Amino acid sequence: MTWRCTGLRWADGRPVMGWRGPAGRETTSRLVYGSPLVFTVRDERRCLGVWRAGKRTPCPTARTVPGRTGSAQCPECARLDRSFSVAADTNAADPRTYRVYLAWFGPGLVKVGITAEERGAARLLEQGAVTWSWLGRGPLMAARRTEELLRAALGVPDRIAYARKRAVRGHLPPAPERAREVAGLYARAAALAGWPESLERVACGVTDHAAVFWPDGPPAPARVVTELVSGGSIAGGLVAAAGPDLHFADGLVLDTRLMAGWGLGVASADAVTDVPLAPVPPALPPAEQDGLF
Repeated sequence: MTWRCTGLRWADGRPVMGWRGPAGRETTSRLVYGSPLVFTVRDERRCLGVWRAGKRTPCPTARTVPGRTGSAQCPECARLDRSFSVAADTNAADPRTYRVYLAWFGPGLVKVGITAEERGAARLLEQGAVTWSWLGRGPLMAARRTEELLRAALGVPDRIAYARKRAVRGHLPPAPERAREVAGLYARAAALAGWPESLERVACGVTDHAAVFWPDGPPAPARVVTELVSGGSIAGGLVAAAGPDLHFADGLVLDTRLMAGWGLGVASADAVTDVPLAPVPPALPPAEQDGLF
């Protein structure tokens, strides 16, 4: 049975690739900056089923999934996933403690969001947040109301498209400037009236992920993979990872959400990248919804 990629994860603050193999076995492999990353795409892209509470329920029909979509789920598994989702507001009874955060991705690109406290900073790494700070902690509904308060009062969105995030990565200001922007927005948020009483304030503590994402300096993204195809290959030297994106030394960017569901194998020694690509634009207009491209 083919081992299928389940996408990039952040474990202990480091990027790892997830895999699903025979008998539903799940494992990961570490990604190392400065090392070559070469693979070929095999078979067809299949639905990975539903992942919930650290356990995957396989798709009963293992349906094929289009190569350009960011989700390795068939429509039925996607609906089941969203039927018990905090993000989709279909799990309002979740008893866990949640945290509200401010996340900075580039000049003027700041969002507000919530994440389960038990996950720590994993959600910030998954989204590619370069700089960030907690705002508060409390029950889910209090965290959600605070998120809505900030969106309405400060005009801060709760989603920023990945395409906008990657477009600015090669032109980021220094860390002190990033920290000042986050701290300034924190101060404006903290001064607002109307915070839920059940939400505990958390003092501003700015964290910067630049050294985790690109220890040798920010990448200069030039081309982005738009689709993986059976028989195609990816070849290059890995220099950075941010959110779901892998950055290569030649300016190539691979959104690992496109890898999920594919069987991947070792490519030949002379392999070159031969999958559909598109240029990374220098700037993108505002987008209301998060998406791939």
